[in-house]
Amino acid sequence: MRSIFSEEHEQFREQVRRFCEREIKPHYREWEKAGHSPRAFWRKAGENGLLCTTIPTEYGGPGGDFLHSVVVTEEMVRVGANLGMPVHSEMVSPYLLHYGSEELKQRLLPRLCRGEIIGSIGMTEPGTGSDLKNIRTNAVRDGDHWVLNGQKVWITNGFNCGVVLVACKTDPSAGAKGVSLIAVEEGTPGFTRSQPMDKIGLKAQDTAELFFDNVRVPLSNLVGEESRGFVYLMQQLPQERLVIALRSCATLETQLEKTIAYTTERKVFGNPIIGFQNSKFKLAEAKAYIAMLRAFVDQCALEHMNGGISSEKAAMAKLVGTELMGRFLDEFLQLHGGYGYSSEYEIGRAWVDARVSRIAGGASEVLKDIISRNL
Repeated sequence: MRSIFSEEHEQFREQVRRFCEREIKPHYREWEKAGHSPRAFWRKAGENGLLCTTIPTEYGGPGGDFLHSVVVTEEMVRVGANLGMPVHSEMVSPYLLHYGSEELKQRLLPRLCRGEIIGSIGMTEPGTGSDLKNIRTNAVRDGDHWVLNGQKVWITNGFNCGVVLVACKTDPSAGAKGVSLIAVEEGTPGFTRSQPMDKIGLKAQDTAELFFDNVRVPLSNLVGEESRGFVYLMQQLPQERLVIALRSCATLETQLEKTIAYTTERKVFGNPIIGFQNSKFKLAEAKAYIAMLRAFVDQCALEHMNGGISSEKAAMAKLVGTELMGRFLDEFLQLHGGYGYSSEYEIGRAWVDARVSRIAGGASEVLKDIISRNL
């Protein structure tokens, strides 16, 4: 039994579980084929309190804490769903809450919480991934407006987004110190996006390219202070990485359980697969490593609840969680045999979906560099 959750968290879990079983699981394969989830689903998620769980009630949010977010993440994993809700709830809304003006918060947060608009954040560019200080998308002042030009790629919720927080250069000569965040809303002239990109995994999580051609937005759409965008991104990255680590752990636990069930039922040469020593040893090793990962990420979640997790520890959690996920999901798939390579069983989809976790939110190599700074 895990001790980090209160009775109220567990009651919320039951609510979220019922929602996932009713509103996600029966439709998920259709969303994978479409390349995105319908906006009507997001409104239902908002109505049921699954979005932006940490946003205070004064801004239309549920007024929960980070562990409510963890519950949503874990229950989404339980039904095998990979949607863009973590970006919407754990990135876009916290940026607005912590750094946005009161006007921006009052205008955008209630709509995000209700699922009326879907949030996205535009960082990655065709020539710039982890190296955010070298982004080329720029914004210049023109009277009482910003004029944005540039392109973003691999943007989660990009196709569906009602608002995107764009990382852009407002002082191109200043490197990282010239990066700002500006909110661009759907329907603004000059702001366009591609169809959902054809990825090898995360099929139901829409990902798109965004284009900004002389996009004019009010100066008041600046999130926080000018040229402080890079600082804001660095302050929020630990939470993003922790969420990925928590998701990795929940994915491993879920797929271990399913693999044990499959290998117990499936027979080879007249014997259950789990009866072979090779199978038992692989599953036992996975169970041991996953138990240790769970202890660490739960400790990290509590630390984050009580004042914020450090960049180093968040990097450690994401690095270990995603690397272990890649290793053990591959072994779980092997134990499923040919069925593991089909889309009939969740393990195949989980295996494909997991691969990007070692890239998104900070590649494993970048995380190792962060950790190495304190050696």
